Amino acid sequence: MTFFETFRRNWLSNIRGDVLAGIVVALALIPEAIGFSIIAGVDPKVGLYASVVIAMVIAVAGGRPAMISAATAATAVLMGTLVRDHGLQYLLAATVLAGVIQIAAGYARVGYIMKFVSRSVLTGFVNALAILIFLAQLPELVGVSWQTYLMIAGGLGIIYLFPTITKLVPSPLVCILVLTTISLLIDVDVRTVSDLGELPSTLPTLLLPDVPLTLETLWIILPYSVAVAAVGLLESLLTASIVDQMTDTKSDKNRESVGQGIANIASGFFGGMAGCAMIGQSVINVKSGGRTRLSTFFAGAFLLFLLLMLGDIVGLIPMPALVAIMIMVSVGTFSWSSFKDLRRHPRRSSLVMLVTVVTVVGTHNLALGVGAGVLLSGIFFAWKVSQIFRVTSVLSEDGRERDYLVEGQLFFASAGDFLEAIDFQERLERVRIDVSKAHIWDLTGVNAVDTAVLKFRRQGAAVELVGMNSASVTIMDDLSVHDEPDAMQKVLGH
Repeated sequence: MTFFETFRRNWLSNIRGDVLAGIVVALALIPEAIGFSIIAGVDPKVGLYASVVIAMVIAVAGGRPAMISAATAATAVLMGTLVRDHGLQYLLAATVLAGVIQIAAGYARVGYIMKFVSRSVLTGFVNALAILIFLAQLPELVGVSWQTYLMIAGGLGIIYLFPTITKLVPSPLVCILVLTTISLLIDVDVRTVSDLGELPSTLPTLLLPDVPLTLETLWIILPYSVAVAAVGLLESLLTASIVDQMTDTKSDKNRESVGQGIANIASGFFGGMAGCAMIGQSVINVKSGGRTRLSTFFAGAFLLFLLLMLGDIVGLIPMPALVAIMIMVSVGTFSWSSFKDLRRHPRRSSLVMLVTVVTVVGTHNLALGVGAGVLLSGIFFAWKVSQIFRVTSVLSEDGRERDYLVEGQLFFASAGDFLEAIDFQERLERVRIDVSKAHIWDLTGVNAVDTAVLKFRRQGAAVELVGMNSASVTIMDDLSVHDEPDAMQKVLGH
């Protein structure tokens, strides 16, 4: 495929849908970016500039078309302490360093970690984010006027019913236009975007973070940068997988990691905070018709246009319109079939999903939730594999020899079962351990074999280990010690 064909497919194959989707996303980004700036303890323009720069850069450098990246709560919450203790300039420096770390991770092919995220963890991640998106709207739903509730209900009606009339214009955009018009024509008691904070009116300026270039500065920002890089990549890669499923397309996770790093470096140099992919805005983009890189780029470019040219008008948008959109995102993101799957799926898979949801919602930390889910999945997998492990034996007629047959995977979870299945109290002349139907996976498995061989030898029995496959031979050659002179002391501790 030529460069022009690739460019057309990635940028010009869905112009109308991408432009309209970008408009909706840009409007939805404003209150989010302001809110995330408040979480980080910085001026609203820091989050808004970050959203502009990250969206425009990631559209070119990223590996997942139609996915929206901008300032996010997941990264903002990690920066609050740094800003409070050292100020904005250190946040900008930490953002740049986080980008460098993400680029390195991308070239290290970190995208392959997605192979270890089970379907249950991914479902739990999606459900947890849907709940967090809804909970984030509660400040606009509690202690407000009755007109607010009425406008939110009207906005939801427009969002869900307008597509039955036509799908040429995204219903979330119609919701914003209609509710803004009503709030201007009728004196209603509702909060507007301008109530959240002052919108910037100038272009972001290219600058270097004003921090001392010393090791002391590095040690201050490094822990924050590592945390931001890790959480940002995790959320971005998981969101990319979700958009892959929604659009039935594939993405380059390693290129996405590099692209996120480049976007964060650019954000730091233009006075913005760190960011990553946003599942809520990505869902809005896809549901509004966005499919190519143009939708992401236009969202950032149109957001900049709104801030510079139409800031006063944007400030008049009623919050109920944006709340209605985010409720739609929350409802659409949540996997409602997971309730039915709780009974249909294996209990262990359901437990992994629930643990992921509870941990993310309880801690508001995506990394902890996904980490807990992956860890639990690994434990369940290891336990299940260890259950199909078996050791059988046959004693010779004269009682002097015994043949052991090992079947299954010999690793840390089954090593104990292997040793328990062997009777070391027997006085034998020869022992034959057949592992032709087994596979030795790790150091614990190697150590179990060493222990068995050495215990039999200490009792005077000749031990023969037979049937190892090539992979088992390799790991045994590298790690086994039962043929070394001081093997008894190394393995048995005597």
